[in-house]
Parts: sequence; C-alpha cells; structure tokens
Amino acid sequence: MVETMVDPMPASPDDDAPPMTATQLLRLGLQRTPELRQGFAISLSFAFVIALGRLVIPIAIQQILDKGISTTDPDWPFVVWTCAGATVVLIGLTVLNRLTFMRLMGTASEVLYGLRTRAFAHVHQLSLAHHNEAKKGVLVARVTSDIETLAQFASWGAVSWVVNVTMIIVSLGALAVYSWQLALVVLLVLLPVIPIMRLVQRRQLRAYDDLRTTVGDTLSGLSEMVGGIRVVRGYGAAAASRRRMRRTIEAQYRSQLRARFFFAIMFPVSDVFSGLALAAVVGIGVWWGPEWGLAAGTLVAALFLTNLVVQPVAELGEILDQTQTALAGWGKVLRLLDEPVEVVEPEPGVTLPTGPLDISLRNVDFAYEPGHPVLRDVTLDLPAGINVAVVGETGSGKTTTAKLLCRLADPTAGQVIVGGVDLRDVARSSRSSAIRLVPQDGFLFDTDVASNVRIGRLDATDDEIEAAFDALGLRWWVDGLADGIRTPVGERGDSLSVGERQLVSLARAQLADPGLLILDEATSSVDPETERALAEALAKLASGRTTLSVAHRLSTAEVADLVVVFDAGRVVQQGSHAELLAQGGVYGRLYESWLGNTRAA
Repeated sequence: MVETMVDPMPASPDDDAPPMTATQLLRLGLQRTPELRQGFAISLSFAFVIALGRLVIPIAIQQILDKGISTTDPDWPFVVWTCAGATVVLIGLTVLNRLTFMRLMGTASEVLYGLRTRAFAHVHQLSLAHHNEAKKGVLVARVTSDIETLAQFASWGAVSWVVNVTMIIVSLGALAVYSWQLALVVLLVLLPVIPIMRLVQRRQLRAYDDLRTTVGDTLSGLSEMVGGIRVVRGYGAAAASRRRMRRTIEAQYRSQLRARFFFAIMFPVSDVFSGLALAAVVGIGVWWGPEWGLAAGTLVAALFLTNLVVQPVAELGEILDQTQTALAGWGKVLRLLDEPVEVVEPEPGVTLPTGPLDISLRNVDFAYEPGHPVLRDVTLDLPAGINVAVVGETGSGKTTTAKLLCRLADPTAGQVIVGGVDLRDVARSSRSSAIRLVPQDGFLFDTDVASNVRIGRLDATDDEIEAAFDALGLRWWVDGLADGIRTPVGERGDSLSVGERQLVSLARAQLADPGLLILDEATSSVDPETERALAEALAKLASGRTTLSVAHRLSTAEVADLVVVFDAGRVVQQGSHAELLAQGGVYGRLYESWLGNTRAA
C-alpha cells in the first residue's frame, strides 16, 4: 500500500498526537481490532488461490492455439480436454470465490459488532469533562458512520489489495515466462502510475479526514436541532435553524466533492495507462514478436496476461478511495478509544456497608478543564442518615459535587469518602447499588414505566415495582395511567409531564434502596400540585437513608436537617435554615432572592 502521513482528527482541539503513517495506523488498528485478524489468513489464502486461478484462461488459450489448432492436423482431443480442464478449474474458483466472499462478510460483521461495542462502552467510561466538551453527534458518528467505513473496507477492500497486487505480480511473472521483453514493456508503461497514486493518496486521505469531521458536525447539528425543536418552533427560529443546518450540510457537501475529486482522477489515469500498455504489447508483439520466437497463441496469451495486469491497476484506484475513507474513519475511532479513562474502576474493589452512609469530602478540587477550577478545597463532613440541602448560585459547584459523590468523575485533588471508604476503592457494583442519583431532567428511555423503574434493580419483578410506588404513596398516580406500569412513556419520557417523569425516577431510586440518595434539583421544574406529591414521595424516599438534595427552592432548604452553601466552588456556610438566616451572608441573599421570586409569582 502507498504510505503517506495521516492525522486522524485534525479538526479536534484535543488531538495533539503527532500524525501517523498509513502503515503505523494499520498496525495500530489491527492491534485494536482483533476481529480483522481472526481467520484472516484463511481468507487471504483463498484469495491467493483465486488470483492464481485467473491465469487458467490465458494459459488454456495459448495451449489450444499453439498446440491444438496451429497445425494442419488439429489435435481436437487436446483442445476438448484443455477446455474441460479449464471449465472444472473455473467452476472450482467460482465456489471458492463464493466461500471467500461469505467469510469476508462474516469478518465485516464481526468487525462492526466488536468495534462498535468497544467504542460505545468507551464513550460511557469517558470523563465528564469530555462529555461536556464533545458534541453528541460527533460521538454518534464515531460509533456509527466512521465504523461503517471500516466495515465496508473489511468486507472486500483489505483483501482486494492482496488479490490485486498478487494478480499483478503473478501475471507479470507469467508474461515474463512467455516473453521477458513484453513483460518489461508493460512494467515500464505502468511504472508512472505509482507516483501518481502516491500523490493522489496523500491528498485524498486528508480530504476524507476532513469529510469524516464534517459528517460528525452534521450529525451533531441534526441532533441539536431535533432535540431543541420545541424551542425552535416556540421562538419562530425555524428559518434561522434551517440556514444554520444548510451551512453545515453545505460544508459536508464541499468536503465530499473534494474527496471525490481525487477519486475521479484515478479512473481516467487507469484507463489511459491500461490502453497504453495493451497498445504497446500489440504493437511491439506484432512488430518484433516473430524475431523473438513468439507464436500466435503466445502473443494472444500475452494480451490476456497484460489485461490481467491492467485490470487490477484500474481496480486499485477504486480500492484506494475506499481505503482512504476507511483509514480516516478508523483513525477517528482509534483516537476515541485512546481518550484516557480517568475514572478507573478498582479490581476487585471494596464493598460499601449497608444502610445510611456518611460522607466526607477532604480538600476536594475539581476542574472540567485545566486552569478552570469548579471546586476549590472543599472539606465537608456529613453524618449517616442526615437530610442535607446544598444551595448556591448557578455555577457554584453544587451539581459537580453531586456528580463526584456518584463517582461520575474523580476529584483533581483531595478525597471523596463515603461510608468510610474512598470512592476510588469502591467496586462499581457496590457503588451503583449503594449510591443513587435522581437527576434534574428525570431522563426516561422509550419503553414503559415498569422498564424504566427496573433500571433501579434489573432483577426486580413487577410486584416489586408496584411495591416501590406504594412505598412512596404513588399508587393513585399508577392507577391513573392508561395501562398502569405498562404505560409507554415515549422518547425521553415525552408522553409524561416533567413532574411525572420525576415520579418514575423516584420509584426507580426506591427500588434500588440506596444508602445514599442524591437529588439533583428534583423539584425545580414542576407545578405546585406535583411538587406537593413529589415532596411527600421524597420524604418517604429519604427515610432511613442519607439524602443530599441540590436545591433551588426555598421549601427544600427549610425542611433539611442541614443546609450547605456553596459560592464560587467553596463551602462558605453550613447550618440549619434558621441559623443561616440569622447569619445572613450568601444564604441570606439567596433567601431574599427566593422570597422575591415567590412574591413575583
């Protein structure tokens, strides 16, 4: 394969790694994609036999012309047996070709499955900082379309390189046996194709890398527009959104044209040099052939062999295009897989104690980006079984603290200790069962209520799910649903109201029965009636466990055992609601703001 320089993701600010050659990228890719190696030697052996089998026709024709019918007394038995032998070989090659194709399709499917599942799993292991910066559509492109380009290459392109290169070498070798002079002519005529292919490949690979980047941008834009359709329609921004999307699609269109421009170059180049090679063999063979002792059958065989040389050269132009887009997509997926996993799970890990869990933050710092701290030297001790409200202005570090307690990220400095154990040492299974986060948006999957609640404990029965609603006093809500717990919730839970989605999230947490419950503004976006139902359910859910509520509402802070006040990433106050009101300070200002909003309402 022609080697050039490739920078898999030049458009990403995170890609500081030096560019790799195509050979280096292929070697790394084969190491990270074991499905390509499994059984590949057998497939390549089949392909090699197929390449050799293509010599049957020219050799049979040469034998028939020179030995079978070139004399005054044709040897018809020889002709018949030669044709019969060639037919048997061709039938066998057809069967072998079919088997090879089926093996390659199986390999491609295994590549798709293995690489996609690994990439998808890796996305879920990446740090919060990466997810805050990365566009969702870009990650989707990595797991879908970029891997698809590799699957297409694996299905035939990879073996085609071997088949066609082998075909060129074998055919040139066979031609040299008949006439080394004609073999030299063909080689000299086709030799300029190599630097042309190298030049095209270098530019084509960069063009396809840009194309893969624009594909990710397009998917990201589409995801954003579809997700924000209500805002777009509500504010009459459809025209502006379409213009923005049109610019994104136009950028992809231009990138596609640039990539295809280099692809289009190879077809006329291949045709020109193929024609020149055939013309040279015919002209030189007819003119000097008799002097070189070439019989008519040998000259015809030389033409067939020359055609077997130039056909792969033409096909390599198409394979080169497929190779460039596969390398570009593969490079981006490999770069994604090389993104460091900052939250490394311990093996085997410590099990958290059962029941309510105490919390201790020791000099915790955290930053999503270096140089931009979100938490600064946070030290906090919370006893087991306490009901804590965490308050503060937007961006003060409340939600980040909640995420650290779930170990969605690790602190950049300090320790997060739960139940007497550093969270870095806790086994994933123990942490996920003992610590549960109810997020602000109450995200639901596009299935029914029962399946969404069962996420809290995957082995739960329908009776246990019903019992979770009963324990929270939400039987009245379940009975009001069209199909009870079998009621579909729609995509992202859109068939339910915001408050109803939160009710499902609370039942999910109740089913999990955690020792530490974290509520991220769980009542911040609901109507007063639903808030009362949520408040009653929350009171029952919090009973017998440690509860930490990230709150923007006065009512949550008023009923908490302890209120912790964050400001600019630091804990600046803590105490009961009454004590903090007496102190004033940041909490006093927040309280006045709450009262002002209540009066305005």
